Amino acid sequence: MAAKQPPPLMKKHSQTDLVSRLKTRKILGVGGEDDDGEVHRSKISQVLGNEIKFAVREPLGLRVWQLVSAVMFSGVAIMALAFPDQLYEAVFDEESASSKTPIRLYGGALLSISLIMWNALYTAEKVIIRWTLLTEACYFAVQFLVTTVSLVESSRIATGAVLLLVSRVFFILISIYYYYQVGRRPKKV
Repeated sequence: MAAKQPPPLMKKHSQTDLVSRLKTRKILGVGGEDDDGEVHRSKISQVLGNEIKFAVREPLGLRVWQLVSAVMFSGVAIMALAFPDQLYEAVFDEESASSKTPIRLYGGALLSISLIMWNALYTAEKVIIRWTLLTEACYFAVQFLVTTVSLVESSRIATGAVLLLVSRVFFILISIYYYYQVGRRPKKV
């Protein structure tokens, strides 16, 4: 008896068959949302979880800077909302001739930014941390420019305003430093 040769194996092209791929993913339980609302791309990520914070290495002092920024923004916002005249006098060494409304609006805007800063303090995602640092640096740059133009227009140099300008340059440098440090790729060990 001659041994019968088995028929040649036919390859099933299931990777190109979209319906077959969807059925396979459904059987494995990946691709859909779980109870937490996360979409898992593979069974491994479903089992291990998508904890990004373990991969992020934060620069030294980042969380301290975020805390200082949140406290500083909140403090100035509350002062601008509650005591607008005193805030203006502290910076420009003169009484405010206009209404208190612009200073209170400034305080409201600062309070909104401070809420973002407080929320960024508790996140581990690099993108959110970087965006808040960039927001902070832009705010300080705009405040530096506005204060400088105001001082040039009034042709008075107030000690409080000069200290404000120097501190803003310092805060811009710190925010930009952390912005680039958070965005750097970690060194391979």
